[in-house]
Amino acid sequence: MLTIVLIDDDPISTFVTEKLISRNVKEPCQFYKYQSARAALQEIYSIKPNYLFLDLNMPEMTGWDFLDCFNSEKNEAQIYILSSSVDERDIHKASGYSVVKDYLSKPLIKKYIKSIFN
Repeated sequence: MLTIVLIDDDPISTFVTEKLISRNVKEPCQFYKYQSARAALQEIYSIKPNYLFLDLNMPEMTGWDFLDCFNSEKNEAQIYILSSSVDERDIHKASGYSVVKDYLSKPLIKKYIKSIFN
């Protein structure tokens, strides 16, 4: 079973992402959804997800803050930024994080799902 963490303060975006993954990935998936990056960070090491989808612009703790605090030695999740921002500075900044596999724009589309999970 794949374990997938979705971190996004927008519940509609999280719902759409979960449904799209569920319908297009053959392997069973268990989802953990967080509207707060801080709350996710407190539980991420015990969950040990295979995949993590992270929004950048959130209140309290941004996706960037999460990445700065995330210890990749304690967790081998494949991290994908999933953001509505198409700002080149964000895309460039994301490439500076070795734990980030890719920067994807919202909404998540089937093409991305196939490349991530195949």
